[in-house]
Formats: sequence, structure tokens, C-alpha cells
Amino acid sequence: MVSKMSMEIEEIMLQALAISKLALPKCRPNPPVGCIVTFNREIIATGYTEEPGKRHAEIVAIDNCGQDLNDCELFVTLEPCSFFGRTPACTDRLIKQRPKKIFVAILDSDPRNNGRGIELLRQANINVEIGLAASAVELFLAPFLNKS
Repeated sequence: MVSKMSMEIEEIMLQALAISKLALPKCRPNPPVGCIVTFNREIIATGYTEEPGKRHAEIVAIDNCGQDLNDCELFVTLEPCSFFGRTPACTDRLIKQRPKKIFVAILDSDPRNNGRGIELLRQANINVEIGLAASAVELFLAPFLNKS
């Protein structure tokens, strides 16, 4: 039996997946990622990947939030990046903002990341849960992810 709470959080991740689709086609070649910030499981901010060289979904959502993240949860469809590419690492900002918990649908298969983002967040004592709505997110993101 699935609890009401687990259904509720999965629905929020599925909403993050729906939001991620708004990134297309501008985000290419980056994957379209969606992020939701909740407070007491109510959505207070959303974000999705902008054009290459601009903000990633997590950063857009944090910027749209307008409040401290200490009591907030983030729902993000793809593992936050842990490396500086065209933009700073999202993990750096998340560690600085210190959300109560981060739900991540799937790991990023990019070899520069691939679990490192989760590791850094956990090392900073941020609670991270992986796998929420993973099947739906993986199906959508499969064409955009580096499977090497």
C-alpha cells in the first residue's frame, strides 16, 4: 500500500517533470530539467533550465523563491551538477542555501557528475532522496543524457 505522503511527493516530482518540458527547445544541448521548491509541501517556486550558459533549473527556482530554504524541500528531475561548465556548480548554491531536503528523480549520467552532486550534498549534511518518479523522468530525459 502506498501512503498518501509518498503519493503526494511523487505528484510534486511529476509536476517538476511537466515544468521541465517548458525548457524545450531553448535548453539544448543541455537536458531539460525542472525544479520545484516547497514549503510544508506547498509549491512556492518553480524553475526550468534556461539557454546554454544561463541558469539551471535549481538556480531559477531558488531565485524565484524569495525566502530562506532552511525549511524548504526541493524536487529536481536530474541530479544537480557538481562541476563548473558554462555556469557555476548548482551543488555549490544548494549547499550555501541549505534546503531541508532534496528529492532527485535520477542521477546525471554525465561522467563529470554521475553521483558526485549527490555525494557533495550529503557530505554537507543535506538530506537527499533519489528515485522519486524515476521511470517517468528517465523515459523523458533518455534522449538528452550522456549514456557513455
